[in-house]
Order: sequence, then structure tokens, then C-alpha cells
Amino acid sequence: MNETMQALYKPSLPDLVHCYSGKVRELYTVDEAHVLIVTTDRLSAFDVVLPDPIPGKGAALTAISSFWFSRTRELIANHLSDIPLQDVIPDPEQRRLLQERSVVARRLRPLPVEAIVRGYLAGSGWRAYQQTGSICGIPLPAGLAQAAPLPEPIFTPSSKAEAGQHDEHISFAEVVALIGREYAGQMRDVSLQLYRQAAAYAARRGLLIADSKFEFGLDTEGRLTLIDELLTPDSSRLWPVAGYRSGCSPVNFDKQFVRDYLEAQHWNKQPPAPRLPEAVLRRTAERYQKARRCLLDPVSSSEK
Repeated sequence: MNETMQALYKPSLPDLVHCYSGKVRELYTVDEAHVLIVTTDRLSAFDVVLPDPIPGKGAALTAISSFWFSRTRELIANHLSDIPLQDVIPDPEQRRLLQERSVVARRLRPLPVEAIVRGYLAGSGWRAYQQTGSICGIPLPAGLAQAAPLPEPIFTPSSKAEAGQHDEHISFAEVVALIGREYAGQMRDVSLQLYRQAAAYAARRGLLIADSKFEFGLDTEGRLTLIDELLTPDSSRLWPVAGYRSGCSPVNFDKQFVRDYLEAQHWNKQPPAPRLPEAVLRRTAERYQKARRCLLDPVSSSEK
């Protein structure tokens, strides 16, 4: 990746019809069956988009997602198409700005559930466990510490909230009510398989995947398909194996570093978010690039 690439907060693509803005991604219509997904360098925290981009973040997320989509495509289909970017963005200068952060994806119908798998007790799962001894109705052993490994990975879905609202833990029965028993079972089973395979690979690379969010859609034939991003620092908690211990919040490669900074600013977690100092921007960018190198840099065949 080009470490000095220009930070991108919001792209300008006058030749394409803009169809959706997410916290990080912008979608543009390619044709009736495809969209261009541009991953910007925006960062959100507490469901608020921050005013300062993280240089190189979008390219890192795109590279990591593309790696995982390729690695897991025999397990489940994903939204990536084989249409090259040059067919969609013919202008060389415009394409240069988008090359490492854009993909052409199939247009799918997203399902209203975030499929979360947890292998360790952290974040909202840790808070739920402290209050109830369970997560999403799944009882857990008493006496577990923060960041402790769970006896086995668990499927702890959440609802997809409207913009500006917070996602909420839901039970498997509620997932069934939302999308039907067949899709709910497929989503749960494939999410657990994805997590276990990815966690085994990452551990060989010196990373623990504490938890991860997966998103799914349906194709024109009603088949469950992976969409959005996959096993990135924005959708997963990544902890270095070295130095990990339970009982505290481990060092991480996700955006918890930014959350911790913002928590100390007495911000009410409503827009507008405070500006981030240069040192926080730089250290956050370094974390994204370190995660990318840990997961993607070439290694010996025994580590694959």
C-alpha cells in the first residue's frame, strides 16, 4: 500500500449516481445489478462520524476485507464481482485516488441483523455479562474476567439500528422472527465457521480475534451472501497475542484507542464530535497499518 496516499473523507464522482452514505462507505450505482463501494478514511465512534479522516484507513480496510473474502469464498459466497475498476472509473486520475479503496460489488438485499460472534468477553458483551451473567440470552459460567476466553465461541446477534441510534442485542428467537428460521440458522452456523477459521489463522499470525461482526444479504435467488466488510479492525476486536492477559482491556488494533481518547474529553457522544489531535490520528493510522501487515504480509507456508 502507498503509505503517503491522500486521505479521503468524501469522494466526488460526478459521473456516477450516489445511492448510499454509510459511516465509512459511499455507494454509487454502476448498473441495475452492481454498485461501486468506496471505503473512505472516515472513522466513527459511539455511532458518530468524526471530523478528521485517518490516512490510509480505507485502503487498509479494503485490503483486509478482500483477503478474507477470497479466503472464505468456498465457505460462503460474497458480494464481490469480477468487474474491474477501470470499467467503472475510466478517468486515470480519478481512478488513482480510488484504486486501493474501492470494489465493484453485486447489488444485494441486506438482512436487518448484525451477526456477531464472540470468543472473548469484551465490549458490550462484557457489560451485559456483568449485569445478567449472559449475552443475548446465552448463559455463561460465573466468575469470568474481562477479556477472558469463552468456553466456546457464541453467536450474539444485534439489531441494525437507524442512523444515530445504537444497535441492540437480540436473542436467536428474535433473529428467527426477523428473517425466518432457515436464514437465521444459516447465518448463525456460517458466522461461527467464519470466526473459527479466521481466529485460527490470525492466532498463527500473532493476533487474537476477540469478536467480529458479519453482515449478510440475499442475492436474486435468495441465497445467503456475505456483504459489507469482513474481519477488519472496524468490525472486529484484534488483540496481539504477545502481552495478552484477562482481567483488563488488552492492547488492540481496533478503534478502541480513539474511543478511550474521546471518553476522556467529557464529550456527550452527540454530534458534532471533537477534533482529534495529530498524535491521535497518527497513532490510530499506525494501528490500522500494523493490523494489515500482521494479517497480510507474506509468511512461510507453515503459517498459512
